[in-house]
Formats: sequence, structure tokens, C-alpha cells
Amino acid sequence: MPPNTTASSGQKPGKSGRKKGRRARLVVFVLVLAIVAGVAYGAYWSISTVRASFPQTKGSISLEGLSGPVDVKRDSYGIPQIYASSDEDLFMAQGYVQAQDRFYEMDVRRHMTSGRLSEMFGKGQVDNDEFLRTLGWDRVAKEEYDKKLSASTKKYLQAYAKGVNAYLQGKSGKQISLEYAALGFENDYKPAQWTPVDSVSWLKAMAWDLRGNMQDEIDRALMTSRLGPKQIADLYPAYPYSRNQAIVQQGQYDELTKTFDGGDDGSGTSGTGTGTGTGTGAGTGTGTSGSGGAGIGTQGSASSALESQLEGLYRVLDDVPTAVGVNGNGIGSNSWVVGGEHTITGKPLLANDPHLSPSLPSVWYQMGLHCRSVSAKCQYDVTGYTFAGMPGVVIGHNQNISWGMTNSGVDVTDLYLEKLTGDGYLYDGKVKPFTTREETIKVAGGEPKKIVVRQTSDGMPLLSDRDNELVKVGKKATVDTAAPDRGDGYGIALRWTALDPGTSMDAVFAMDRATDWKGFREAAALFDVPSQNLVYADTDDNIGYTLPGKIPTRAEGDDGSLPAPGWDSKYKWTGYIPKDALPYEYNPERGYIVTANQAVIDQDKYPYTLTTDWGYGTRSQRITDLIEQKIKGDGKISTDDMRQMQLDNSSEIAKLLVPKLLKIDLADKDVREAQELLEGWDYTQDADSAAAAYFNAVWRNILKLAFGNKLPKELRVKGQCLWVDPVNSTAPVDETGKVLECGQRDADQAQPDGGDRWFEVVRKLMNEPNSDWWRTPAGVGDSRPKATNRDQLFKRAMIDARWELTSKLGKDIDTWSWGRLHRLFLKNQTLGTEGPGFLQYMLNRGPWKLSGGEAAVNATGWNAAGGYEVVWVPSMRMVVNLADLDKSKWINLTGASGHAYSAHYTDQTDKWADGELLDWSFSDKAVDDTTSDTLVLRP
Repeated sequence: MPPNTTASSGQKPGKSGRKKGRRARLVVFVLVLAIVAGVAYGAYWSISTVRASFPQTKGSISLEGLSGPVDVKRDSYGIPQIYASSDEDLFMAQGYVQAQDRFYEMDVRRHMTSGRLSEMFGKGQVDNDEFLRTLGWDRVAKEEYDKKLSASTKKYLQAYAKGVNAYLQGKSGKQISLEYAALGFENDYKPAQWTPVDSVSWLKAMAWDLRGNMQDEIDRALMTSRLGPKQIADLYPAYPYSRNQAIVQQGQYDELTKTFDGGDDGSGTSGTGTGTGTGTGAGTGTGTSGSGGAGIGTQGSASSALESQLEGLYRVLDDVPTAVGVNGNGIGSNSWVVGGEHTITGKPLLANDPHLSPSLPSVWYQMGLHCRSVSAKCQYDVTGYTFAGMPGVVIGHNQNISWGMTNSGVDVTDLYLEKLTGDGYLYDGKVKPFTTREETIKVAGGEPKKIVVRQTSDGMPLLSDRDNELVKVGKKATVDTAAPDRGDGYGIALRWTALDPGTSMDAVFAMDRATDWKGFREAAALFDVPSQNLVYADTDDNIGYTLPGKIPTRAEGDDGSLPAPGWDSKYKWTGYIPKDALPYEYNPERGYIVTANQAVIDQDKYPYTLTTDWGYGTRSQRITDLIEQKIKGDGKISTDDMRQMQLDNSSEIAKLLVPKLLKIDLADKDVREAQELLEGWDYTQDADSAAAAYFNAVWRNILKLAFGNKLPKELRVKGQCLWVDPVNSTAPVDETGKVLECGQRDADQAQPDGGDRWFEVVRKLMNEPNSDWWRTPAGVGDSRPKATNRDQLFKRAMIDARWELTSKLGKDIDTWSWGRLHRLFLKNQTLGTEGPGFLQYMLNRGPWKLSGGEAAVNATGWNAAGGYEVVWVPSMRMVVNLADLDKSKWINLTGASGHAYSAHYTDQTDKWADGELLDWSFSDKAVDDTTSDTLVLRP
């Protein structure tokens, strides 16, 4: 009989524990059968192999390097709380414990950030490694560690690495993780020692997936092959400041004498200063319409060259392994804080749920770091969410303050079109040499590959070197008369703040130690990349918001919305927004602050351009409305109210469209039957809602007919082919002269994705029922009449949606539900996606039928161009109660463990899917009361 899984995993005894124990023994038995069936791979795994990597969670272990004993207390979900008497012991123990649960995940991440995935997974990862070596994250991280970080931060990183390596000592691969046993089928890979730079590099991966508007910059340029300036401007409407409130309304920024005070009514004046342009393009050529932007046509680059190069660049970007998001697309988050005047407790409540791509295990790791006595020797008493592989806590609370994060979306990346000449590039009429370095990529089971990385003099890597097609196209591209002579062609370089060494690792520890608003702001100022919206609350009933980050300023007329000409120095970054000039807000009169990726501040009240590509504020305004509804009439908000707000499934686009859809006259009784689902629907997207299923199918088809079929192939879903008119027009044409073009983008990355930018596009066009966007050409082989106005297109979308769902869910609409379409699959990000079928079966979990939807507060995102399956999620949820920290609540997407058959692999997922939160113990007594297993680490 196999050992007792329940006991070793920390599950309390009893009926529930026995049930979990039986389940664990069953899955191990099934696993062994599956592996025996996989003898074609030349190996046999025993039960002992499967269980060999499960961590020890009871008793004691001796660790060389500790100065005193450390207690590791785990609750029934395996979440650890660590107690030590010195900072170094605390972080050494953190490294040891995270390695126990998640070392394989940590190892994959560090190979990704350093461009060494081929060492683990073979030649299939060489292209990714080439691109990541070109970015040079690990080189920047080393420079950051050597030259930028404080002595105390280095000490903590060293202690953490020592703990990780103490765990690795003497262990074979299969004793660390099941995945290493699987990798042993094909190579003799052995894990290397952990280093402090490995931890710092992970912040670069985090910054990459939260990098701002680079995707929009590429997409706008690609659109120029089929759309004109006015049409592209239609698809990127201005932010609706009058309808969706910016974050900072009563805040300020301090730069010399500049002060902003906006007032809740949106009034107020900005300080003095010279701002940059805020339009989305300019004038002639391929730029989009608007004031202040730099259209590519005026910069001298040919659209044919740019389109092909950017398409190639997109392919490279799309293949880069996902770190914490969907490669930059759809990244969002909610966070808000309510002051004590509006809460039941009389102290603040703070909520946060970052929206990231689903992964198994979850990107987040829950834990507490406690000094037995807080002093100069041991300074931390903090709990929350962190990343496996990195010391400290990223989001959470200590004994005095709490904080949350959402992606600010500020523009910290620019693409530059470079005129290549021989071994150099053109700059202000002169040829400058590239700086170069040679990189050797080791390949498991294969020969190493050498590449040369080229950078401009100001450190911009030439990304186009990583795609041979880009070089060929650049050499052959047609250019207009204003461009430099083509010579050897054009390339694409990247300017990105995260490629400069910074101090974000210092910020993590400083926030963990902060005790008040002043200390928190000082800590946040160190958080240079990625730039995040930070919300704050403390036990003294203060709330606040601050925007940190290294945010570039650009020359007048360049707003960063489109690729810029690298050969002209006036398009270089002119500097960075001074840290004291970044917006913040403290104890606003309204008594709450909401951040959900909307505009940080009204652009008319601020002298700097933060970005031209905000989220459009659908979620943030819905949260604001829910808070206002609750506090109206002196109502008070509870912890559970905050949880319920996180689960709000309301579809804001449905509120706009359904009244129009109900007026459409439909002859087909089956389509009318579907239409009737929308009658009386309350616009909530619950998993069991048939109305939500039908509406979202109609929405998807509206987007496809009005916009998707008119976008260039580079933005459409891979494999979806259309006969299209080969000219720059959306107007319908005769069937003659069309060409067949097939989409080239992965389904979860294609456009129109259906997010709240598309809400705004459609909202503005609703008052233009005869706009060309509502017109559909009759396709080749399509006998249906073409739509010539809005209502005709809506009718066709309703018909198409009915038959799409008939195909997917059956003809009987009584069996339809949103959850049957809107499913979450959790996949191991390496062998669970690329490994043999039986390994994928063992490592992956799901599906879960989910409520929520795109741009809902419960943001279980899906891509309307590609389908209905969930592509990003609230990766965790938390509500912090500043009146009684032990009454705070939290949940993770998966579980504490990265071991596929641990009881804690996905033991939080069912509750997460149901919208439940777990108790979050903080005080010594509360932790002791919930402790299931205690492990003592001894010197």
C-alpha cells in the first residue's frame, strides 16, 4: 500500500481528510498505469518516483547556514507561514520552502529569462532563446544586481539563493519534481545552483508581459495595409473621460511648484509644463488621424516594408513563452480601496485581483514571512502573494499597511525602424556602428548554436535580426522618395525601460517594511519597472494611490503610438517624467479609490503623456457604480460586499446592444426563439445563463462581420480564410477581383478581441446606422444578401449566432449555458502543452465552467475573434480588512504546490471558480489555530 498522501501533505484527519487521501491514492494508481502504458518512451515510473518529490512538511531538517531555528507552519491548504529571528534566516527559509513546492517552475522561469530553454527542452526552443538572448534580460539583471541594488537587498537575495540550494543539495531530478523524471526520457538534464541574479531576472519577465502598448503600436501599423487613417482612428477612439472616471480626481503631483487638484466634478487646472502630443498619428502616408502623433508615412518608411517586418516581429513575440500574462494582450486587473467612513468596521477595506493568463501552477505563491520579534535584526512581519523564485512579498499586507497592484498601461516601449547600411545604421545622416556580442545557445540532444546580437549605441537591440524573413523584406521593400536610400534594407529595434538596470527589487523589500503612507511612497518610488497602479490602506484609516515607474518623455509631435524613424534623432526619448511629477492621491473626499486599468488622470489636466492606449474604463466605472450604490444613503460596505463586487458578472456592452437586438424583426422561428432569451435578461453572465451564451455569440458575430472581416490577415485568426478586396477600402465591392487571404494570428491574440476598446468603438458607431463599418460585402460562395446598415448587420449576426450555438451546444436552447462555452483549462506551461499526450493528461486539469466575461469585473476574459474559452482570469483574489487583519480573505487560482499529484496542486480552484475566499490568518494565534503541519529548520 502506498504511503498516506493525506498525512504527508498536511491535511487534517477526519472524513474530509480520508476522502482526499483515497482520491490521492487513486490518482497515483492511475498515474502508474498511464506511465506503464507509455513504455514506448522507454521508461517505467513507480509510485515511489511519483511521490519522491513531495516535500517534507513535518519534523525537522538541518540546514547549514541558518543562525537559529525557523518554524514553517502550513495550513490545510499547504500555505506556509515562516517564523524566524533574523532577516537572513527568514529569506533563506523562504527560498527553501518555495523550492520544496515549486522548484521546477522556478527552474523553467530562470531558463526562460536567460534564454536557455533549449538546455531543458531541446531544439524546439532555439528560436525563443535567440529572441530572449537578444533582449538580454539576464545581462540587465546582473548589471542591476552588481550596480543598482542596495547592500541589504543583495544580502536577502543571497540568503534566498542559499535556501534554494540547500533544498537541491543531494537530490536527483526525480526527487525534485515529476517533470524532471519525464525530461529524463530524452536528456540527462540536471538542475544547476540558484543564484541571486535568477531572482532579479524574474522581474524582467514580469515587466515584459506588462509592457504597455507595444501590441497596439504593432497592430496600428499593420492595419495600414487595409485601412486608412480615419478608419484606424475609428478603431482607437479617445478615452471617454466624461463617462468613465480616471483614477486620480482629487490628487496631485509635485514637481517644483506644479500642483494638480481636480475635484470630483472633473474640474481643475493643470500645472505648468510642456506636454507631448496626444494624438494617434499624423497627416499623410500610413499614420492614423489625430493631433500630435507621428504618422509613419511622414517618416519616410514604406508601408510594404513596415507591414511585413512587423508581421514577422509579431510572430517572434507571439512565440515567446508566457511569463505572467498573455504576452501583453488583455492584461488587466482590479484593485480598489474604501475608507473607514464607508465600511462596517470603520477602517479601510482593500481588494485586488490581477488578471493574468491561467497557468498551472498559478503564477502566485501565498505565504507569510514573520519575525518572531520585529527589530533592527529582523524587520519583517508581512503576508501575501509573491512569485516562486523571488524573496519577499509582492502584494499583501504587514501589521500596519496593505497594498494592491494593477497594470498602469503606461507607454514604456517604442519600436524604431532602422535604416541598415553595411555593418551599421543611419543616424542623423551618418552611419553608426552597432555594438555586438556573440551568444552560444546550448541545445539538449543537439549541437550548440551561436548568434550575434546587434544593438544601437543607446542600447536598443535589433529584434529583426531574429527573423530572416524580416531581413529579406527589408532589402526588397519599396520606399517613398522621402525615405533614406534603401541600401541593405530596414530593421526594427526596441527601446524599453526594463532594458536599463533599475531598483524594483529594492522596492519589494521597502514596501514589505513600510509602516505608513510616507514610507510606502518612498518605497514605491523605487519600483521603476513595470509601472503599476498601487493602492494603499493602513490601520490608521488612511487610503491612497500612487503611480511609480520610469516613464519616458518624447519629442513634441511623437506620442509613441506608432513606430518611429530611428534615423532621425528628434525621435529619441528626451528623458523621463520626474518621479515627483507622477500622479498620486491621498484620502480623497469621496472616500474610495478605484483602479482597473483606466486612464490614470485626465490628459487635459496633466502636462505629460503617459500613454495613448488606456483601458477604456468599463470595469473601473462598474466598480465605482457598485461602491456608490452601496454607500448611497449612508450604507456601509463589508468584507463580503467587496468579495461580491469582485464577482460582478454584468455585461456593459449587453446593456447597450440588447434593447436594439430585441427590436430586430426575425422571420426564422428558431432564431426568434434565441432572441427571446434576451427578454428580461438582467445582463449578468452567470455560468448557467443561456441568455449570456446567446448574447456573447451575437456580440462575437457583430464584431466579425463589422470589423474582423475587414482587418488585414496579420490580425485575423490563423487559418480563417476570406476572399477580400485587395485595396484599402471597407466599402463593399463586386465578387470579381477578390483575393483569398488566410489569418496568421493565434486565436487568443487575434482582433477584434471584444474587449472594452471594442465596446467604445461600437458605442460611437451606434449613432451612425449607415456607417460603412455596418456594410458587409457578399462573400464568394455566400448567397445571403449583404448588410447595408447597422440593423441588417445585427440581424445577420443574430442568425449566425443561433446556428453557431446550435452547432456547439445543440438545437435545444433549454440546454444552452454560458459555462458550456466559457471554459477554463489549466495547463502545465511546459510538458503540459508540448509533452507526450499521456504527460499532458497527468499534468493538466479542467475544464471548469465559468461565469464572468470580457471587461466584466469578474474578468474571465475570452477573445471574440478566436472563440469563447477563457484566456485570462483573476489570477488571485484578496480582500484585506484593516480593522482586523485576521478577518481578511484570499484565494489562489490553483494551489500552493507545483507537484502534479500533491493534494495542494489545484485544491483552491473549485472554490476560486465558485467565487469563494479562504480565511487569511496573520496573528500568531490565528496562524497556530489553523496550522496542520509544522516543520522546524535547524542550523
